[in-house]
Amino acid sequence: MRTSAVLKAQTREDTGKNVNRKMRATGRVPAVVYGHGEDTRMLSVDAHELDLLFKRVHWENTIIDIEVEGAKAPVRTLVREVQRHAHRPFIFHVDFQQIHAGETLHVEVPIHIVGSAPGVKAGGVLMQVITDLQIRCTPDNIPEYIEVDISGLGINDAIHLSDLKLPEGVTAEVDSNATICSVTPPSTGVPAPEVADATGEPEVITRKKED
Repeated sequence: MRTSAVLKAQTREDTGKNVNRKMRATGRVPAVVYGHGEDTRMLSVDAHELDLLFKRVHWENTIIDIEVEGAKAPVRTLVREVQRHAHRPFIFHVDFQQIHAGETLHVEVPIHIVGSAPGVKAGGVLMQVITDLQIRCTPDNIPEYIEVDISGLGINDAIHLSDLKLPEGVTAEVDSNATICSVTPPSTGVPAPEVADATGEPEVITRKKED
């Protein structure tokens, strides 16, 4: 059920634009860990390792155990903000939130469409309205994704959030009447409405920081 990963980090003391610029030039990315009333910890992580990790997992719902050099135990975290360069493929800065077992988290998980809709075979068009679902749950109940089977969808049929059986311990944070996907009639030459996808996210991806 739960997706997790490990990332090594080093502590850092100096801050500021010039310091961070020099750090990035050596192949490291500035980062911080905050949460639970503790002092914010200033860290740096290897840029290449971070890039590989973000390509391998869906970072918005992946628990990352940060192994800080010299520390006795890893810090359990979720990524809360990623700052990327506007035109180049590298990361400027990462914020991590420390988490603990049993607490309620607010995360976003992807929706995976499975099956083949009869309505699409008949010429209809599958429209996925929600690609990522906002949920709340404890750390150990974070699903890797939510599966939606469209095998029963005909033309003009839709699947709403209320039609889904969410994993145990998971509660959606959107209206139960929200449409996940639908099959529309064959195109009549009128352009279909655009549906946002994951590639349309802003360069700075921010999630509200939890207390």
